[in-house]
Amino acid sequence: MRPRLPTLPIAPAYTTASGAAYCGDSLELLAALPDTSINLVLTSPPFALQRQKAYGNKDEADYMDWLAQFARQVHRVLQADGSFVLDLGGAYKKGVPARSLYNFRVLLRFCDDLGFFLAQDFYWFNPSKLPSPIEWVNKRKLRVKDAVNPVWWFSKTEWPKSDIRKVRTPYSARMKKLLEDPGAFYAPKVRPSGHDIGNGFAKDNGGAIPPNLLHIPNTESNGQYLDGCKSVGEKPHPARFPAKLPEFHAPPL
Repeated sequence: MRPRLPTLPIAPAYTTASGAAYCGDSLELLAALPDTSINLVLTSPPFALQRQKAYGNKDEADYMDWLAQFARQVHRVLQADGSFVLDLGGAYKKGVPARSLYNFRVLLRFCDDLGFFLAQDFYWFNPSKLPSPIEWVNKRKLRVKDAVNPVWWFSKTEWPKSDIRKVRTPYSARMKKLLEDPGAFYAPKVRPSGHDIGNGFAKDNGGAIPPNLLHIPNTESNGQYLDGCKSVGEKPHPARFPAKLPEFHAPPL
């Protein structure tokens, strides 16, 4: 059954059996949605970078207020068990090899002032990311390349809808051997840290629990999105993230 589409001021760009995609001003579209009508909002807004990008990005001094206006609407439209996932890359201060704290200030602002809870912090590691910033990494060689983005998982209450069984990862070869013959590889005992692992460690749960470090290369050079842009003569967005990042937070049913 096709989901019932929301009443919005513009027609969808296209629809599928799973829903519809809209192309417009996200602040206006959010404002048109009814209260508590959405279960997940996932986005990667322009970061507060010192260098201006072609797609537009706010200066750090104005960034908090600019982003907060979207977050207020997100909080309004989220259901009680809904989630707001925000990919927010880091930046450096202007002219010096010292990090900006803007993405951490966003975290505190959203929780302290807007009523969100931090369900968990994730970190997206993109091994294919180009060395940057050029001045501190390539030229002066004072810093290593920045290849990790914080991804804040916000929620409207302390109990957002989630089920980690949907994102389990395959067991390692060593773990598969342990499951075949636990007695040959593992003896239940209390670790030096005080954790009593017990016999449950050798239970086959259908996969391993993933960490909050998401190892996802961003190397796609062709795909449905790029083909779609080409077919309608539109320039692809230069800072898109890979499909596996949203799929982790919204796995297929």
